[in-house]
Amino acid sequence: MAKIVDTLVTDEQVSASPMREPLLLTTPERLKFRDKVYTSRLLIVPGTDRTLPVNKGVVEVPVSDIDAVKLLKANEEFEPLKE
Repeated sequence: MAKIVDTLVTDEQVSASPMREPLLLTTPERLKFRDKVYTSRLLIVPGTDRTLPVNKGVVEVPVSDIDAVKLLKANEEFEPLKE
């Protein structure tokens, strides 16, 4: 069984410790597609219960969402937006 050790950090230890760089939170890379037909609609990803909202003629998906990227690239009603 693991032993649990209680430790107390004093103010002196905190002030003596070197400053650390703040962690940078990164957002996953995303792809944007322009909807050439509608400015607002809800797309359903085939074979799943997931939906993709189109707002102001744009739909945005993570690069890692392979099913959504395939759907948007295969459909003539969408074109990739260049950033």
